[in-house]
Amino acid sequence: MGCPKKQKIESDLAKAKGLGSAHHGAEHWMAQRVTAIANIPLVIWFVYSVMAMKGASHAEFTAYMAEPYNAFAAILLIISVFYHAVLGAQVVVEDYISCKCFKMMKLIGMKLFFTALAVACIFSILKIAL
Repeated sequence: MGCPKKQKIESDLAKAKGLGSAHHGAEHWMAQRVTAIANIPLVIWFVYSVMAMKGASHAEFTAYMAEPYNAFAAILLIISVFYHAVLGAQVVVEDYISCKCFKMMKLIGMKLFFTALAVACIFSILKIAL
């Protein structure tokens, strides 16, 4: 299963047209760096929370996550980590999948999957917190 190949002969210039800058690479690069920096304190908070809750009962964990600061930090962690994952996975797909139709399907499916997973995580946190 692959994309149909073009059967016409093209010059080097014709092959290169449309393969240049899309003028969104710097924005994507910056978003990936910002989310990486945002993940540092959030992951530190998460590791501290896991260590602090070691051996805790379900009721103790629920009470801990129901505190506004902890629920807010957990939601920020989910948003930042999943957005960072989408950005990284998008780069991999764009770099290594050459078939345009499969690449588009893969990008759409990947973004839907990560979004659904993030929404499920946030819903779970809100259900505990509220």
